[in-house]
Amino acid sequence: MTFADLPPVMGIERATFPADAWTETMMRGELADQPRTRHYVVAERDGEIIAYGGLAAAGDQADVQTIAVLADHRRSGIGRLILSELLAEAARRGTDSVFLEVRADNDSAKAMYTAFGFEPIGTRLGYYDDGADAIVMTRKLDG
Repeated sequence: MTFADLPPVMGIERATFPADAWTETMMRGELADQPRTRHYVVAERDGEIIAYGGLAAAGDQADVQTIAVLADHRRSGIGRLILSELLAEAARRGTDSVFLEVRADNDSAKAMYTAFGFEPIGTRLGYYDDGADAIVMTRKLDG
């Protein structure tokens, strides 16, 4: 992902996370840390950005910062491709484990993360702006 990708990315961000979307300033801050501690990717179909994801990595730990897919393209495997790339980048950077937070009410995302070997380790009560809880999940990396 580059700064030039921000207009469509921010559209996806606001559509996907209406209650707690990141601001463009926040996203610019994430991109400014590439490649030092961040790795952000986009997925395109027919020249249109339809999904994105990001990873923060430092030392032996990484965090999936975000994954979002346009509604019309969900359940097509794009989220899985993005998560696969983020996990591969975490491995390339030599991290031992990857963490993430997922909305407690986002059953499809929780199912995807579980299928990738993530396990719940805790709950952050009222984590999201609308008061929803977050489930904290982790996965150890092989190697």
